[in-house]
Amino acid sequence: MKSTVKNLEPTKVKLTVEVPAEELDQPMKAAYKEISEQVSIPGFRKGKVPARIIDQRIGRSYVIQTAIDKSLGGFYRDALVENNIQPLAQPEVTIEEIPAESGAFEGKLVFTAEVERVPEFDLPELGDIEITVDQVKVEKADVDAELENLRKRFGTLKAADRPVKDGDFVSIDLTATIDDEEIDSMAGVSYEVGSHTMIDGLDESLIGLDVDEDATFESTLAGGEHAGEKAVIKAVVRSVKVRELPEVDEDFVQLASEFDTVEELTEDLEKQIGDQKRAEQAVEARDRLVEVLVEKVELPLPAGVINEAIEGREGDEKELRAQAEESLRKEILLDRLVEETGAQVDQQDLLQFVFQASQTYGIEPQQLLSDQQQMAAVYAELARTKAVALSLAKVTVKDSDGNAVDMSEFTKDALGEEAAEEEKPAAKKTAAKKPAAKKAPAKKTAAKKEAEGEEKPAAKKTAAKKPAAKKAPAKKTAAKKEAEGEEKPAAKKTAAKKPAAKKAPAKKTAAKKETEGDK
Repeated sequence: MKSTVKNLEPTKVKLTVEVPAEELDQPMKAAYKEISEQVSIPGFRKGKVPARIIDQRIGRSYVIQTAIDKSLGGFYRDALVENNIQPLAQPEVTIEEIPAESGAFEGKLVFTAEVERVPEFDLPELGDIEITVDQVKVEKADVDAELENLRKRFGTLKAADRPVKDGDFVSIDLTATIDDEEIDSMAGVSYEVGSHTMIDGLDESLIGLDVDEDATFESTLAGGEHAGEKAVIKAVVRSVKVRELPEVDEDFVQLASEFDTVEELTEDLEKQIGDQKRAEQAVEARDRLVEVLVEKVELPLPAGVINEAIEGREGDEKELRAQAEESLRKEILLDRLVEETGAQVDQQDLLQFVFQASQTYGIEPQQLLSDQQQMAAVYAELARTKAVALSLAKVTVKDSDGNAVDMSEFTKDALGEEAAEEEKPAAKKTAAKKPAAKKAPAKKTAAKKEAEGEEKPAAKKTAAKKPAAKKAPAKKTAAKKEAEGEEKPAAKKTAAKKPAAKKAPAKKTAAKKETEGDK
């Protein structure tokens, strides 16, 4: 096989691939076998029809077409690898020439493929990059807030003989009507006034009401059959309770935690808040590194890929386009980081993510593992995360006061360092739960689609004869999946010449996107 590349645009190339007839030997044998098993020809058992009879009754052009359908994807992928091209979209494939349709099987298959590709670019030297992040400071107010959260978890509710105030816990009945028709109702709903976790306008309407008093207000429904519609809401107060918080003393500390004194609990809260803020600082550093790379690298983007990404989406087109461009630009940069750092994801990484996700979202691990497209996306995202961590170890990180920030705690796993032989003593945890300082949210980026989840590139078919025998409906050919699960691109009608035989039954085939370029 021989291939050449012509650059059409900074993000688009035209591949020309030539395959000698002898390299189609195995695909042709497979095609003869497949057709032999499909047709019924008097005097021959299915699967035992000789090639010469198939050529006579069906036509070699149809066999060639079947062989091309089965092998084109592999030749296309080999050409991508040979020319170091990472596709970003489905190729437009055209068959230019096919081997001889009669006589000696000679000549060659020639096809072209125009495809949007990852543009060529260089990353800046990571050692020359300096990023600035916020300082880690644990203020007294942070500790007080955590103590307050802990007190609330151990607070008690007592009935209050007074009107509703902000922060009270109430039991309410709710009724929603549209055009005087009741569409929904709930009784005995427990609600914390001021939490703003239910219907817009509810909190303001409840304040000042006594037991058995009601308020009516208009609001937009957020869910259900009438989501987005305006409704009249009636709220009736059935009870009012106030939360009494325990004093922060040794009795409370021993009840709410594994500590004995207020000082021990306070020190542990300070440590946990500090750890959490350092984790958030690491997330900020990773985000900032990506931002710096985006700022420093000029990266032309294929308009066709962007247009496809925003097609059919609602919203301001300019804003949608900017979002799609930012997402694709970051994806390309991160994938290059994966390539250059050699970041790899092992089975333990995948399983750890799956089990964490299953616990978080209440999904069976097997359900996640069986979704190949989802797992491909997870793999790509974990690889990018590791690549950024590896890169972060090479850049200079300082806080807003100019002090150097040590990122080794957050990069050692990606760097493959062994854990210490003896773990540090774990700080005691509160019995109720860890302090309420929220986890730094994992950054969600669009994951690269893997080959086994992609559709095949839409391309036009070559002309081919229909089988002439009675039971010869051509099996709709789809390329044998390669090791990575990809199928082949279909092809346009031959430009060089048209076989004299009739067209094969139309079969729209298209190759699945390549792993290295799918989006």
